[in-house]
Amino acid sequence: MAHVNDNRQTLLFSATLPSALVEFAKAGLRDPQLVRVDLISPDLKLVFFTLKQEEKHAALLYLIEEKIRPDEQTLIFVSTKYHVEFLNVLCQERGIRPSVCYGDMEQDARKMAVSQFRSRNTMLLIVTDLAARGIDIPLLDNVINWDFPPIPEIFFRRVGRAARAGRTGTAFSFVTNEDMPHVLDLHLFLSRPIRAAPTEEEVSHNVNNLMSKIDQAIANGESVYGRFPQTVLDLYADRVRELLDSSTELHSLERPCTQAFRFYNKTKAKPSTASVRRSKKLPRDGLHPIFKSLLGGDEITALAYLEQLKKYRYLIHVTVRCLKCNSVLCCI
Repeated sequence: MAHVNDNRQTLLFSATLPSALVEFAKAGLRDPQLVRVDLISPDLKLVFFTLKQEEKHAALLYLIEEKIRPDEQTLIFVSTKYHVEFLNVLCQERGIRPSVCYGDMEQDARKMAVSQFRSRNTMLLIVTDLAARGIDIPLLDNVINWDFPPIPEIFFRRVGRAARAGRTGTAFSFVTNEDMPHVLDLHLFLSRPIRAAPTEEEVSHNVNNLMSKIDQAIANGESVYGRFPQTVLDLYADRVRELLDSSTELHSLERPCTQAFRFYNKTKAKPSTASVRRSKKLPRDGLHPIFKSLLGGDEITALAYLEQLKKYRYLIHVTVRCLKCNSVLCCI
């Protein structure tokens, strides 16, 4: 180092950052700056939707047809090639032409798919994690985690593709009950708090104050998870069922997709025991704030009333009388 030009610029890359390497950097580098790739851009909005596995198709169709603008490009990460094929046909049946990329594809086909997406001839790219390695999309608007990644590093590799170069972006994640411990592990790794969305009953009492607190929490770096409106899921679930009934190709892909997911679920990394215990105590009833702006006061009141009905328990009184003397034997 002593024989190298003093005006040099030195870059040191390492997959890990042990204390010995930190001390070496202090000794051999002048005014070093630390750049980490496992940090999330402040311009990236994280959205976590709680839902059931069978509701993902409906949720995805709603996002790409109603929530994401037509001029925005979206990368959809799935667990297996069977999911890529299924979602490809599902989108095409809805009149949407995506690009697809998975490990077993021919190299020329993969290059063509990525080229179509990069040239904006298609606005959706459905990929597996393995196939996405080496794919560089510089101006990506959205990332959708169809299957939530089991380890934080995979999450960073996925969502870090959006909100680059001063642009804003959104990462949507579908989270089932089994995924929630992984979500908690991710936020422990990030040292970032996460909270449940308020229920409709809570919002109906003080909608403006509560929503302003949620907005402030998100602005301060907190994550919020919440569910889809059931009416939205029901509407799009009906459309998915109609497509499954009418499309032989789509119907034939459903079973391999289900079997592949079972295998994937058995082999993926397990969450920490502490996060598993903690996740069981978390509420999951609140509607995600991303949908609250679409609802008026009357609709929130109606949803709050429906929520109260779901919690209502009938009280049944049973009186047992003697047939001979008509006296009450017991009352339940």
